Amino acid sequence: MATRGAHLAVFAPVGGTGRVDAVVRRLSDAIALGLLADGEQLPSEAELAALLGVSTVTLREALMALRQQGLVETRRGRGGGSFVRTPSEPPELGARLRAFTVDELRDLGDHYAAIAGAAARLAAGRALPGDLAPLWRTLDAMAHLTGGGLSAGARAGLRRLDGRFHVEVAAASQSARLTQEEIRLQADIGPLLWLPYDEPGRHDEATAQHRAIAEAIRRGDPGLARDLAEQHVLDAIERLIELRLRLADA
Repeated sequence: MATRGAHLAVFAPVGGTGRVDAVVRRLSDAIALGLLADGEQLPSEAELAALLGVSTVTLREALMALRQQGLVETRRGRGGGSFVRTPSEPPELGARLRAFTVDELRDLGDHYAAIAGAAARLAAGRALPGDLAPLWRTLDAMAHLTGGGLSAGARAGLRRLDGRFHVEVAAASQSARLTQEEIRLQADIGPLLWLPYDEPGRHDEATAQHRAIAEAIRRGDPGLARDLAEQHVLDAIERLIELRLRLADA
């Protein structure tokens, strides 16, 4: 279950133009990351349209697109409404990685490091105790999965929990815009960033980095939290580039 801050970011006004696409993107990203849980009922059409700052016509078009993608199921009658359907395993990640050049990965890493660093810095200065509990719950859930082996289900669960951790850090920053950008980035490249850690022995390293970030936020050390978050992203990008080069040689 997503934190209150993450939910607020998911259901904040989309703004801008091309609003049907914006609503589809916002909700599909949240579903892919597990911020909206499988079977979770969305607010009524009128309420959801008001939250997102769009007309009910725009919202209905977006929900139709989400139904076509298999991400939302609409039930009629008493107790009906729109319900989330968690997607199946994402497309083959190696093919997705090959679509990026090394320069694109570096540029993406620089952008993401800036977002992750800013979110961690603000979280260290603003987070309340209740904002931090979800971070530790997610870390405990990741530790439980790694203790159970590396089945396909466990790997998919770890990728989703890794994304949730970073979104929860952003939500703890109390910035809806940073949280929305974190959600967008995680949906775009989150599963790819986990690839370098998706090998025996690497999970402990990722867990240690996550716990160090959470601890710096808990202690209220903005500079350290920012530095750790930025380095965590840049380390992952460097290893992702190494993996991309190995795929090119294969």
